[in-house]
Order: sequence, then structure tokens, then C-alpha cells
Amino acid sequence: MAHIHDKIDFTVAIFVVHEDRVLLIHHRKLNKWLPLGGHIELDEDPEIAALREAREESGLDVELVGERPPTTEPGTRALIAPRFLDIHRISATHEHIGMIYWARPKRGEVTLATEEHHDIRWCTMADLERLDPPMTNAVKWYCHTALKEVGHGQAPYAA
Repeated sequence: MAHIHDKIDFTVAIFVVHEDRVLLIHHRKLNKWLPLGGHIELDEDPEIAALREAREESGLDVELVGERPPTTEPGTRALIAPRFLDIHRISATHEHIGMIYWARPKRGEVTLATEEHHDIRWCTMADLERLDPPMTNAVKWYCHTALKEVGHGQAPYAA
């Protein structure tokens, strides 16, 4: 999706964890190893965008990890909060506010989105050190943290 605003857009990043491995894509345009993710469209909330991006980029239906407050009532729908937020510069005049989610796969087969990615793979912590090109320290930190918090069949992080 194209940028919605000239100066800033909202995006989602989804770190899908299964059996002590995190799912990563080698982004074709950026030539970087990244989590699944993309822009939040005008008709979406962050949760819907995260589920859509995960499906489009991997073929997987996922469940987001986190707690949904019991505050849904007519006119209000409680959302699972992102695990982290960041802001990152895309160009000299454009930034993204990133909502970073942890997720687990529910169903589907991992499929490469060839128009967007060179590769898609499940990575252990050890694999993260061998990726070419190397991933950024920020993405590596999120991978390590997601693996620690969601891996090993552990309960999700404390709310």
C-alpha cells in the first residue's frame, strides 16, 4: 500500500513464533530481513491490519498474543495492545509509527509472497546470526524478545 500521509504513517510488524522459531521475510525492495508487516489502511484498526498482513505475506492465519481488556460494549471494541511501539525514519521527510505484535500461527501453510519477498523462513535464535544480509540490531532484539516471551510454549508476557 502507498503512503497515506506525506509525513507519517501507522504500520504493524508481526513477529510470529512457533516451536522456538520466529518467521522472517527477506524484503525484496528493502533487501532486509524483517518480520511480517505493513501499513494500516484507512478502513482498518491495528489488530485487523496485523491479521491481514500476516495472511497476505505468509499464508498463515495467526492469533495475536496479549490480553484484550473486558471493556467491549456497544460503540467500543477493546483491542489487543501491541507489545511495543516505535517510530522509524523511511526518508528525509517521512516516518512510520510501528505497532509491534507477537503472534502464534493458527492455520495455513507458509507461502512466499514472491512479488514482495526473496525468501521466507522460520529462524531459531542461532539462525538470526547467520542471515545474509544481516538484520538490524533493532529487528534482532525484537526477534530475541519474542522468542523468549512466546517460545517454549510459555504463557504470553504479563499484562
